[in-house]
Amino acid sequence: MAEPQHQPQEEHLDVLTRTGEKTGISKPRGQVHRDGDYHRAVHTWIYSESTGELLLQRRSACKDSWPGLWDISSAGHISAGDSSLFSARRELEEELGIRLPNDAFELLFVYLQECVINNGAFINNEYNDVYLVTTLAPIPLEAFTLQESEVSAVRYIPIGEYKSSLASGDEQYVPYEVDGQYVRLFTIIEERYKENIESRSLSLQKQINRYAAIHLNPEMTGLSEGDKEALAYVLKASMVMDDIFYEQTWDSNPTLRDWLKENSSTSVINRLKWLYYSINKSPWSCLDENNPFLTTADSAVKLLTDATKPVSVWKGLEYRAAFPAIKPPGANFYPPDMDKKEFELWKSSLSDAEQKEAIDFFTVIRRHDVDLLSSANGLGLKKSDDLYLVPFSEEYKSSLHKASEFLLKASELSDTSSLKRLLKAKADAFMSNDYYESDIAWMELDSKLDVTIGPYETYEDALFGYKATFEAFVGIRDDTATSQVKLFGDHLQQLEKNLPLDDCYKSDSVSAAPIRVIQLLFNAGDVKGPQTVAFNLPNDERIVNERGTCMVLLKNISEAKFRHILQPIADVCIKDEQKQYIDFESFYTHTICHECCHGIGPHTIVLPDGQQSTVRLELQEVHSALEEAKADIVGLWALKYLIDQGLLPKSFLKSMYVSFLAGCFRSIRFGLEEAHGKGQALQFNWLYDKGAFVLHSDGTFSVDFTKVEEAVEGLSREILTIQARGDKGSAKLLLKCYASMTQPLKDALEKLENVQVPVDIAPVFTVANNILEKTS
Repeated sequence: MAEPQHQPQEEHLDVLTRTGEKTGISKPRGQVHRDGDYHRAVHTWIYSESTGELLLQRRSACKDSWPGLWDISSAGHISAGDSSLFSARRELEEELGIRLPNDAFELLFVYLQECVINNGAFINNEYNDVYLVTTLAPIPLEAFTLQESEVSAVRYIPIGEYKSSLASGDEQYVPYEVDGQYVRLFTIIEERYKENIESRSLSLQKQINRYAAIHLNPEMTGLSEGDKEALAYVLKASMVMDDIFYEQTWDSNPTLRDWLKENSSTSVINRLKWLYYSINKSPWSCLDENNPFLTTADSAVKLLTDATKPVSVWKGLEYRAAFPAIKPPGANFYPPDMDKKEFELWKSSLSDAEQKEAIDFFTVIRRHDVDLLSSANGLGLKKSDDLYLVPFSEEYKSSLHKASEFLLKASELSDTSSLKRLLKAKADAFMSNDYYESDIAWMELDSKLDVTIGPYETYEDALFGYKATFEAFVGIRDDTATSQVKLFGDHLQQLEKNLPLDDCYKSDSVSAAPIRVIQLLFNAGDVKGPQTVAFNLPNDERIVNERGTCMVLLKNISEAKFRHILQPIADVCIKDEQKQYIDFESFYTHTICHECCHGIGPHTIVLPDGQQSTVRLELQEVHSALEEAKADIVGLWALKYLIDQGLLPKSFLKSMYVSFLAGCFRSIRFGLEEAHGKGQALQFNWLYDKGAFVLHSDGTFSVDFTKVEEAVEGLSREILTIQARGDKGSAKLLLKCYASMTQPLKDALEKLENVQVPVDIAPVFTVANNILEKTS
């Protein structure tokens, strides 16, 4: 007797709201189209760069929508629980027999299609993720393996001819509104390949010129012979931080870096691409709201010999490694198509210990790789949304092993006990993924050679603010300047006690913060775009609560920024009678107070339900911008307090406010996508709104000394209270109301652009580079 035939289960789709959010309901595909439910799908277009052609497929005659018409290269629904990128890869392999990796797919835009066909029997309310795959040349037609139930034929068509056919309503083609949303497909491709090389070269040169090249040549006197020998290995370990950071920014970033560097000598424009890429360490411009200055057409070419079935005399499929126009908010810490809701659902399924690891500084989240070919053949496999944790020590194992070896060698050579301890502890941390002891060793460092190396800041994780990036700062301690700033670290508890914040939120156990002033010798890793003048570490709340933080000030960087940027800004933007108040000491002293104020105010907090948490965990992606604003504005409040206590001269009073005003324009030029720029815009607009900053008819600004003190204290109280309550809603509202590019700011920045005041500096590490060359 014949075995009963089992009908395949109908595909289920996630039902969405009208605005595209998941409802938590899934339904069979037929019911979704019957009821007109909103759902998601993928469109993948294959474009041949050398011929300017798009690949089209002819839909099978048995399809329930648009049978027999020419359509997208590949398309399909996103099944319930599946991710967008996985679906795009799956559909391309199932329909055309083309197997491509993630980096072949460039997400261009999301297209909402709302239509009714088949006499009302088929309602299509569909959010389509539109992807582009760019190949160097057409794929031979004999390389395709067509899924007969879906596709009857494929062919290439010039992009202009296809666009014209759609515009004329040619009935051979599935209709798309080329004068509506879908015109973006054609516009993006056309603009990408009609560039004027001379015009683009000028544009890139202009972007590069926003950075003033500064040669750093700190004096090496005072270093012991052992530490001089150790320095070369510390610098080599620091270079490894660069390699890891490139990988952390975006998964194909190292490939793009190598491609641009390799081709930088082939033409003027390729040299400019490489120079500006080297400043930003990615294809997104830090000073332009992270807009891309490169496109996939500039990207690396990769060859796949097994992407399709074999074809004689064809070497294989060559494609451009794609990158998204919008910088991935989760960088490369999470799967590229993972959203916050998926992460939270997955995290809620974990044990308490695993949940802590999921939001730990030193882990990444990955998705189990699914065998697409087996999936197409119906074999049971893990779900595509199956996320899992990987510690940094495993994710970056090869690089961290190399860095660890360099640090161990440096530790052996050093003859400064605290430096030996730090280098050994950090080398061990790279392998164990436990950074606690190495951070303690860093705080206790007492060495002429000052080293900061490891994963620290979380700015790059714009999705949650959880994950840390690797960085390195190597400098020579300035003993005189270090002794002069001890005052600030010693008075942190007094500042905490007097903060403009309800007493119930204040801490009575703020530790004195050690402060080290250095002359920067070298930096690497997460030091892209605008350069930092100081940092306050560690960010580990355990250490902050137990021992406070330690500040490192980069004095030669501060001096360069004041001379090349702040002074010229003041000449343009500050009212003549207040220009006398612009001085380096005020600028530098506020920098010190900014870093000190990272160490006071709320960190570990108690929520209204009695649960203990941290400000970072509660505010998530808005934490960085608000924390930078807090350190700035509370730093200004703290300077006034120290002046009132007789600990700083009264001559600072006016100069600190006017220097701060000039500094607002400096930081906002970094862009509002960057935490410091966004935080600075919040402060400027608040103080301007309160009348503390005044705009004059000639376009210059001044400080109203009768209003500024109250305005500073008011904003300090507002931010500190939001942090103390872990109130993300209020934080987002505050940033929405004030962290914007208002007209006074636009006008001021335009004036600075017209007179070509540099936006920031680009350090050239002359001494460090010479050491590396000698030891390579």
